[in-house]
Amino acid sequence: MTDRTPRLRLGFLTHVQGRDADLARTYRNAQELFVVADELGFDVGWVAQHHVSLGGGGLSSPWTFLAHAAARTTRIRLGTAITVLPLEDPIRLAEDVATVDTLSGGRVEIGVGSGSSDVEFAAFGKDAARRRELTSENLAVLRRALAGEEVGTSGFRIQPPPGDFNGRLWQGAFSAQGARYAAAAGSNLLLNRAAYGYDTPTDEVQRPWADAFLDAWDTPRRPRIGLSRLVFPAKDRRTALRQIGDDVHRAALRMSASGAFPKDVSANEALRRFHAFHGAPEEIVEQFHKERVLPVATDLIAQFNPAVPDQDATIRALELIAADVAPALGWQPAATTERPSAGV
Repeated sequence: MTDRTPRLRLGFLTHVQGRDADLARTYRNAQELFVVADELGFDVGWVAQHHVSLGGGGLSSPWTFLAHAAARTTRIRLGTAITVLPLEDPIRLAEDVATVDTLSGGRVEIGVGSGSSDVEFAAFGKDAARRRELTSENLAVLRRALAGEEVGTSGFRIQPPPGDFNGRLWQGAFSAQGARYAAAAGSNLLLNRAAYGYDTPTDEVQRPWADAFLDAWDTPRRPRIGLSRLVFPAKDRRTALRQIGDDVHRAALRMSASGAFPKDVSANEALRRFHAFHGAPEEIVEQFHKERVLPVATDLIAQFNPAVPDQDATIRALELIAADVAPALGWQPAATTERPSAGV
């Protein structure tokens, strides 16, 4: 491998949810998080794509959203974790990605996955049973398009001409097999906040996936592993629980219906199964020192979902992550010379 070991990057992920039907306010609040994170030195801001409402919103059109975020920020990178690739026309998607990348001065990261909602597949006229096959087919086209190659028909290349996306494509994986597949494709790896359907702690489940990815990596650059975790620092544990505890418990009870969590899961067990890092910053740092995947991760991606804290508490949590949590884990803001320029 020719590249030096990548520095630890700090990201945040929003599912763009609110507590009511005022989606305009929900979207404005999520945009504000990008501005705040940009000022705090976060390296990457990620959004998740959901075509079906999560309750209180959800983002169906991430690249439109990120184009707006690009205009309001100067240095933070802009990514999806994930774009539901089987439901996309990969050539049109590549055009959107290249456009946002051009406008942002080369700040785009794109994470893709196969999706999980049968309703979404039905709405788009796609066969959910073929989600993995469709993901593979579309990813191959997307890669060629973002490499500036001919796609679709002879002589056609997307515009604007894409930048160098080598190292900027990510795949979500939920198994060692999926992690090996991402490595074989030369994609970076995205690991979810929690491993559902297991009694074993999430980091114990996911560490073999990360190891399988690294063992299978055969590309002449250093791979990146993005570790998504529910991280919510506050003044103390009681304050953190007041902000996120009920939401996390309700989400766990909903997931019990699908068999992902046991029936009648308790509030404490819900936090364990969502692998939640919560409390005072020093408590969270101590928890992370025991995290089994973090030592091989190159990107720590903090999210608050399934909790939907109020906006002030959310911003305060981002401040504490950047000031107290991430530096204690080895993160430092990128030097000015490493930061992308503002978009056009």
